[in-house]
Amino acid sequence: MSTAAPSSYRFGLTGFPLGHSRSPHIHAAALHAAGLAGSYDLYPVEPGDPGQAGLRRLVAALRRGELHGLNVTIPHKQAIFALVDRLTPAAQAIGAANLLYVQAGQVVGDNSDAPGFLADLKGLWRGWDAGKPRQALVLGAGGAARAVVYALLTDGWGVQVAARRTAQAQELCAHLGKAGAGAQALSLEHLPALDGRDLDMLVNTTPLGMAPGVDACPWPENLDLPPRAAVYDLVYNPFKTRLVQRALNAGLAATGGLGMLVEQAALSFERWTALPAPRPAMWAAAEGSLAPHLQAQTDDHGED
Repeated sequence: MSTAAPSSYRFGLTGFPLGHSRSPHIHAAALHAAGLAGSYDLYPVEPGDPGQAGLRRLVAALRRGELHGLNVTIPHKQAIFALVDRLTPAAQAIGAANLLYVQAGQVVGDNSDAPGFLADLKGLWRGWDAGKPRQALVLGAGGAARAVVYALLTDGWGVQVAARRTAQAQELCAHLGKAGAGAQALSLEHLPALDGRDLDMLVNTTPLGMAPGVDACPWPENLDLPPRAAVYDLVYNPFKTRLVQRALNAGLAATGGLGMLVEQAALSFERWTALPAPRPAMWAAAEGSLAPHLQAQTDDHGED
């Protein structure tokens, strides 16, 4: 990032699809609250982008100073590796980058998903005894799962990863094994045989349940949720996914991923501007941007 602050910031998000993103609302509120001029725009790049042309253009715009910061989401968090000049140790260890910035003329790939997830998790649930082993089951094995598993392992959790493609879960666990002990891969078919009584937390990192597919759920319908596990669903639109509602109906602590979204956005804002992120304004914008969707969900589906 340049030592001289620009008169107007240009930030953005690339991935596909992007229609569900609340990030423009969150960052617009952050810029306004911080008294900064600027914008946060969406730059959709479809999967299979020939020669990564769209991603290359965005990275080049960063390098030229036409963009001052870029977030990266599904499906490009790993593809972006080949286009940046260097990676932070966290992004390298996780194997996914969701935050790009310029430092000393180089485009740097970083990961704010892992610290964003952990910050929200610790803010929500403080009841876990750090002196006792804690066990988590993570659903999914994509870029978001890599960040979550990395965060949990480095915080001392034991982790199991269940994915539709067992080989992908195995590769994730092998890659992150050096970050801490306890990462084990499972097949989704083995969930009914899992003793959920030992689980402290269930984390969904898949897009199942995201609008408009709000009736989908990553946990099998004919299987009870782990009886004492808190449930964290990275999906934030809708605010209360089917998985979260099932958990609440079962008397479990549960939350969607809006807090992680705000925390990773705050970390991005701080990296790009070198200013403290105005988190209250960012939270208000995130919740406000979801309010119409939340009302529509209630009108259309009611409560479970």
